[in-house]
Amino acid sequence: MLILEAEKRDLKLDLNKLRKEGKMPAVFYGKKTESTPITLSHKEFVKAWHKAGESGVITIKTGKDSVDTLIKDVNLDPVTDIPRHADFYVFEKGKKLELDVPLVFVGISPAIKDLGGSLVRALHEIKISADPQHIPHEVSVDISTLVDFDSQILAGSLKLPTGVVLVEKEGEVVAAIAKPREEKEEEAAPVDLSTIEVVKKGKVEVEGEGEAPAEKPAKPAK
Repeated sequence: MLILEAEKRDLKLDLNKLRKEGKMPAVFYGKKTESTPITLSHKEFVKAWHKAGESGVITIKTGKDSVDTLIKDVNLDPVTDIPRHADFYVFEKGKKLELDVPLVFVGISPAIKDLGGSLVRALHEIKISADPQHIPHEVSVDISTLVDFDSQILAGSLKLPTGVVLVEKEGEVVAAIAKPREEKEEEAAPVDLSTIEVVKKGKVEVEGEGEAPAEKPAKPAK
């Protein structure tokens, strides 16, 4: 279990000054826990966030008190993508939680390797229910079962860890295969021979009179 040391935060503090000191503002709350503003080490938060994601349990200690939480939301700087603020949700012990867990696609699909198809990820995360201690960081999707263009992976066929229950509809498509695009050859437009005028060099063909010498152009009058 991950632990973050925190201090209760005075709302009058200058947040920009706080961030320059290597700290980060945050808040934790829950159904039976009132909203509590806190201050964390920015460096330690980033480490915990990378390990836990939004499905790992993080214990926040404020002095002698502590609460078990999940990261609910992280506000990022629009330019640098550096975390600026975090929301932690305090869950009730002994109760299962419903949440979305990321999907990770693993394995090699014969339909991609041998038939030139493309993987279509219909879902990027899946809704599950579990005790906080059993919440997986991610759920693996083995795409080796996608052997042809008619193959699909449904939510109900995913292998979930012990203690995890699927909430997503079992018939929901998780992944499929798209056929390769066929490159169409451009057909040359047919040539309309009636639009082509053929002139024999030095001769003019006159209808009904056979061939006659070509007339020289008249000289302009002086």
